[in-house]
Amino acid sequence: MLSACHERVERMLALLVTLRHYLLENGWDSHASKAATDVIRYFDIAAPHHHLDEEMHVFPVALALNDTSLDALVLRLKQDHIEMEKSWVVVKQLLESVVNADVNSWDAFNDADNGALDAFAAAYKEHINQEEWDVYPAAKLASSNDQLDAMSHEMMRRREQTGVLTNQEITN
Repeated sequence: MLSACHERVERMLALLVTLRHYLLENGWDSHASKAATDVIRYFDIAAPHHHLDEEMHVFPVALALNDTSLDALVLRLKQDHIEMEKSWVVVKQLLESVVNADVNSWDAFNDADNGALDAFAAAYKEHINQEEWDVYPAAKLASSNDQLDAMSHEMMRRREQTGVLTNQEITN
């Protein structure tokens, strides 16, 4: 489930790239507004749940291994979550400017805007790589199948309770 979330993050980051190209080539329209809305919805709702899943289930298992380099990585990844939340505030404002624009009021992203969007995407990509290559495998090896099943059930239960789990998330 965690890796599937990473795939959805990567799809949303790709949509963000597509949106930026679309805006440059076509200007603002309802398609751009919908794409921006989709990215906002994902990073407002699903991404925080994903970070919480990692903080509750993956990071403690990795830290329990008492591996100095893995411990340092986990602590950095926890800090990444905080920094990504901060950068999301800026990115969300930029995307809301797309959602709330119209043909006559849309102003293209400036260099600072593009820098913020690029930094956000780069931070997520690096973060995902570190988790997928280092932390997830270590935590998986340190967990029994029963523990992994319990983690998965708890994640799904929490999403169902908060209305975050959609049919798309169940099947993807």
